[in-house]
Amino acid sequence: MAVSREKQSLDLVLVHEGGYSNHPQNPGGATMKGVTQRVYDGYRQRKQLAKRPVRGIRKEELLEIYDRQYWDPIKGDQLPDGVDYVVFDGAVNSGVSQSGKWLQRALGPLYKGVVDGNIGEGTLGAVAQVTNMDALIDRICDQRLKFLRSLKTRKTFGAGWSRRVAEVRAAGKAWASGERVTVAAVRFVDDGSSAKASVQDAETAPSTAVSDAAAGGGVASGVAGGTIQTLQDQLTPLSSASQWITYAVVALAVVSAVLVIGGGLYSIYARRKAARIADALSTAP
Repeated sequence: MAVSREKQSLDLVLVHEGGYSNHPQNPGGATMKGVTQRVYDGYRQRKQLAKRPVRGIRKEELLEIYDRQYWDPIKGDQLPDGVDYVVFDGAVNSGVSQSGKWLQRALGPLYKGVVDGNIGEGTLGAVAQVTNMDALIDRICDQRLKFLRSLKTRKTFGAGWSRRVAEVRAAGKAWASGERVTVAAVRFVDDGSSAKASVQDAETAPSTAVSDAAAGGGVASGVAGGTIQTLQDQLTPLSSASQWITYAVVALAVVSAVLVIGGGLYSIYARRKAARIADALSTAP
């Protein structure tokens, strides 16, 4: 891009971020204008300054944090108009690496590298080959929404995040089309849209250990049933009192079938859900 859109992009981001918040379910904890206490502590430590509440962050500190920790890492000045803002907003809300992954995945076959979130020459080269920026922005935002829906806190903040992404999408596409965009294009609503959407808060993939154990138990029951059946065959000529063995064989056969079928069905469910989560988090191979 010929002219940096950093200030304009930051103006829109700050509208969405609002002021100070400390929602108990926000993974970011205490946050002021999108900067969490943890990020501010790290910034102050690097400056060899004493820690202090993020609520008191100064404007020059805020601008430097956004520039050094978000805009520069996403290579904002090297991204096309609109794409720069969309990736920037995602980085502020969910981290630079996660937003970088959404961009890399949205590039599809144009991007030949590893989806690692590191926006380098390979990513920028692929972006340079894109002919439809609106479509690219749509794909980035779609990846972002998929990620947001995989988080445990989606019930609390999901509606706000979805509204934010919709506004980011619209503003980004307007910029990509050469339209003028002002802060009126987005709005702050206290609906949780400023809450950090962290990968650490993602759903965990279900374990297949239960289904594997169930299937194993089913096989074991079948083996036991076969053993009892053999015993019955040996005892039948000697006694008519072996009917209880028949009942035991039938019961074990039923248990075995339930365990094997149930374990198999759960295994399918668990593997499909694990694949869905991996895809949403951009960790799938």
